[in-house]
Amino acid sequence: MPARRLSMRKIKEVLRLKFDGKQSNRNIAVSCSVSRSTVADYLLRAKAAGLSWPLPNDLSETALDQLLFPPREISPQSSPEPDWNEIFKELKRKSVTMSLLWQEYREKHPDGYQYSWFCQKYKDWSGKLDLVMRQDHRAGEKLFVDYAGQTVDIVNPDTGEIRSAQIFVATPGASNYSFAEATFSQSLPDWIGSHVRAFNFFGGVPEIVVPDNLKSGVKKSCYYDPEINPTYLDMALHYDTAIIPARVRKPKDKAKVEQSVQMVERWILARLRNHTFFSLNDLNREIAGLLESLNNRPFKKLDGCRKSLFDSLDKPALKALPKTHYQFAEWKKATVNIDYHIEVDGHYYSVPYKLVKRKLDVRFTDMTIECFHKGARVASHLRSFQKGQHTTVKEHMPLRHQRYLEWSPERFLRWAAKIGPQAVTLTGKILASRAYPQQAYRTLLGILRLEKSYGSQRLEAACHRAVVIGAVSYRSVESILKNGLDSQPLPTPPAPPTLVDHTNIRGSEYYCHKGGQHVDASYH
Repeated sequence: MPARRLSMRKIKEVLRLKFDGKQSNRNIAVSCSVSRSTVADYLLRAKAAGLSWPLPNDLSETALDQLLFPPREISPQSSPEPDWNEIFKELKRKSVTMSLLWQEYREKHPDGYQYSWFCQKYKDWSGKLDLVMRQDHRAGEKLFVDYAGQTVDIVNPDTGEIRSAQIFVATPGASNYSFAEATFSQSLPDWIGSHVRAFNFFGGVPEIVVPDNLKSGVKKSCYYDPEINPTYLDMALHYDTAIIPARVRKPKDKAKVEQSVQMVERWILARLRNHTFFSLNDLNREIAGLLESLNNRPFKKLDGCRKSLFDSLDKPALKALPKTHYQFAEWKKATVNIDYHIEVDGHYYSVPYKLVKRKLDVRFTDMTIECFHKGARVASHLRSFQKGQHTTVKEHMPLRHQRYLEWSPERFLRWAAKIGPQAVTLTGKILASRAYPQQAYRTLLGILRLEKSYGSQRLEAACHRAVVIGAVSYRSVESILKNGLDSQPLPTPPAPPTLVDHTNIRGSEYYCHKGGQHVDASYH
């Protein structure tokens, strides 16, 4: 049904093209930039009003409007007004439209409001609601998440140190039912952990999670194509949900959560302003109690409360929680070194040697390390926190790596020989200090490349000092050069201990050897 706001000029053009131009409804629709159903409706209304072309000269636009859209009087007794509160709730259900609700209304009340009046009256009624309540959010569709601007101080009872706790807030779009908790930071582990606890609080998972462009969730904010943090995506994959950040400079995208943040600040944080907390658990216990009161507080302009609206709308529409618990995992990109190892937190893990110089995606938890190349897992290891050490799988090593990689112990020794004999000696010691020679390649590569910055003479002197003091790491040699120790005299080895001549010290004659045992001579 066309809206009455369309100009009479356009309606006249439809009539002219039909009756004077003999055009088809399709051509008229294209010419007037309206739908064919709208053209058909105008023509039916003109026929019902007994209009023909040309229109009478004395017919004003007001009179034409009244002929085409005659007002309809409705008796309140025969056509009761719909329950707009129920209409509001039903519109939040998936696939429910205003047209469907009007048809159901007319089935009960055949003489009730026309569709245009039905829509207008609902619009007038909903206009009295708060902006956030008026927004069109489907049940179970979106969960809005953000941090409150306010923080809460937590005092260490032993030291008196004060830390500021961050307040995480999550709100489903349809019901405004809210979750809030305190964490010590907005870092990635706390950000992901709060999401996991929010899903458990709601007892299900929404189709979409809408965060603000927080660094923990969005690596690179962009109006058209924001880059989501890979750990955040990993979590979304586990829970079978989508991450769609609020658009930059689009306040309506996050109005829902900002309203909930404001409610949490006013109804929870403001009430805790005079409290002193000594632990995060104590703070979260108080937040949980006040949050329950907030969610059960009756609406002013709607029936029920956030909890009842959530139970009837959002909760039935949420996806089920996954059967397995989510395990927090971080991601990084790593380039495979010539020793076919990648580095994670100072420890080195092997991958198949054919991936040397390739970039891998690395997923690591507290327990495991997984390496992916073009989406396929190519290696996995138990996590180790020993810095500078190697975890190597023999199957990752090439059978003839010298020919394939062009790197070998002999090549490093030849390179060292160009610098000097002390460099050769240090190279040999470093190769011998590793379980596999390939584990020494990264260290040797770094040491021998120092020649470009310091020259061969200084590097040779630094290698000499490293041999004397027993240093077999890149950092040691680099430190010698940075601090100019290569030009200092070499440390002298400590002198062997000497015997002290003292009257209380017994000489060798004090003891004699008998039957393989040392025996005091005084007993003979």
